[in-house]
Amino acid sequence: MRAQFVLSEIGVGLRRNLTMTFAVIVSVALSLALFGGSLLMSDQVNTMKGYWYDKVNVSVFLCNKSDAESDPNCAKGAVTADQKKQIKSDLGKMSVVDSVSYESQDDAYKHYKEQFGDSPLAASLTPDQMQESYRIKLKDPEKYQVIATAFDGRDGVQSVQDQKGILDNLFGLLNGMNWAARAVMALMLVVALMLIVNTVRVSAFSRRRETGIMRLVGASGFYIQAPFIAEAAVAGLIGGTVACGFLVVARYFIIDHGLALSEKLNLINFIGWDAVLTKLPLILATSLLMPALAAFFALRKYLKV
Repeated sequence: MRAQFVLSEIGVGLRRNLTMTFAVIVSVALSLALFGGSLLMSDQVNTMKGYWYDKVNVSVFLCNKSDAESDPNCAKGAVTADQKKQIKSDLGKMSVVDSVSYESQDDAYKHYKEQFGDSPLAASLTPDQMQESYRIKLKDPEKYQVIATAFDGRDGVQSVQDQKGILDNLFGLLNGMNWAARAVMALMLVVALMLIVNTVRVSAFSRRRETGIMRLVGASGFYIQAPFIAEAAVAGLIGGTVACGFLVVARYFIIDHGLALSEKLNLINFIGWDAVLTKLPLILATSLLMPALAAFFALRKYLKV
């Protein structure tokens, strides 16, 4: 009988404050969709880091004849056969190095033509103007500085370049966008909490006579609070369900179908469905507990009747 009374009061309360209930549902849905989106963005950035950092190479570029005339690092002339042999030997002895590959001037010219064949500069370049290089795969991409310290400024070495620096700029931008989404999410959560508190108070005020009578006849505080807390929890749960729907639909249309980024951007390792599905229970639990707790604290003053 008590459960039936609570359920009937929930329906009455939701219908009585239909406009504000709708506002609560929308604000909770948007804030939790942003919350889930920010979590998925973090997963995506971490997935991309793991994928790309594993492919990062450190390049040791060697001096050629052109560099000897224009680059201070190559003032002693182009790299010699003995210098190349010594550089490769030293690289092989370093514990941070996983593998070393050599790229000749002809190979460098071929790769340049493949990537920038349409550039006006490509027509004027010749293989002897390209740089020989050693491409080093590290066991730990964070250990780039070990290679730079050992070979930067060495005879025959023009420069040491780390591809990780380029990726760091990209991931820095993605992380910045993620924090911006979290800031908007936090603002939306505050708005949602304010709407929940206001809705509960309006509902409690409109039924203050009923709650007063219940108090006088000995009803417990929890029994009086239960319908209001349940109203907020139900509205929040509906909003959380909508937020989960947003995330599932976004993953489906943006990555798999519709925009189909997984097909158009083959170089990006996108997060899978498991990452999305593991976030849904957290969103639903938050959507249920957050409004319920907000309603509980908002109602404390209304029990003093």
